[in-house]
Amino acid sequence: MDVLDRAALAFPKSLPEFQQLFPSDAACASYLEKARWAEGFICPHCREVGEPFRIATRPGVLTCRKCRRQTGLTAGTVMERSHTPLSIWFWAAYLVASQTTGMSAVQFQRQLGLSRYETAFGLLHKLRAAMVRPNQDRIGGRSGQHVEVDETWVGGRTRGEGRGVHHKVLVACAVEVRHRKPGTAQDTRKDGRYAGRYAGRVRLAVASDRSAEQLCGFVESVVEPGTLTVTDDWSGYASLRKRGYDHHAIAECGDPDVAEEFLPIIHLVFSNLQTWLSGTHHGVSAKHLQAYLNEFTFRFNRRFYPFNAFRSLLGIAGEVDAPTFDALYSGEWRHPTFSGCML
Repeated sequence: MDVLDRAALAFPKSLPEFQQLFPSDAACASYLEKARWAEGFICPHCREVGEPFRIATRPGVLTCRKCRRQTGLTAGTVMERSHTPLSIWFWAAYLVASQTTGMSAVQFQRQLGLSRYETAFGLLHKLRAAMVRPNQDRIGGRSGQHVEVDETWVGGRTRGEGRGVHHKVLVACAVEVRHRKPGTAQDTRKDGRYAGRYAGRVRLAVASDRSAEQLCGFVESVVEPGTLTVTDDWSGYASLRKRGYDHHAIAECGDPDVAEEFLPIIHLVFSNLQTWLSGTHHGVSAKHLQAYLNEFTFRFNRRFYPFNAFRSLLGIAGEVDAPTFDALYSGEWRHPTFSGCML
């Protein structure tokens, strides 16, 4: 496909295909234009619809034929005011979306040939900001399916500060439990406690504590009312039935086998999350943890369509604000959450 003729958006399925689709900044600009204005260019100043004037030496700038005002292709996206070439941005999005395990900022810097670590760090966090779709829909709500909800502590061991002291962060999670089609190869294989079940969409968010306000507020933000919701018997979930959920609380009584039997999918998600954070990133700071949860969620929910994630990421990137480098390091930037679920 020739991207410059602005045909229907495609997505690269291999490195050679990526190079063929995006050989230059002009090809990247054409793809970005189609991603932002699928039905044709709309001037953000006068709302005129139609083919804009184009500047050969500046493929990232479009000029309205009516009001003659210029519009940058990256304006209003995570790439706004960036001096990084569009081709580097596209390579960055492709690497983030297509790598199953993701990559650290150090690996990212090496792969893209960036001279400064700070540039790689900033690019990654801007793309992570684009991984949360505005007005994110809630999971569950389907007949024959239920949602598991639980929370876990994320972080490493703390030494030299006394017994029982830690700086771990509480993370709340909700995951759809789906059932495989009867008679299929996936359904008949022996998966032990996972037989016939697999994880659907997941939602993750940092929680300040285990209170009902936080945990039930999280559930209300990410799970459709009326959904069969399975949790442990922690008191923070006790009011879910009053809030409109078909709540089933499992009394674990300190027995891990009970938790593994009734909440197996969410514990599998927690295991994958902990392995990813410690293996790929070797741990993350508390102030940026939500950004990494967003990346894990984005990749997990698109694990069956990894190359589609590239196109999805660019499409989302045109609808969100991105952090500045100073805001990231100062702590002023607040990483987006799904549906703004947590305080």
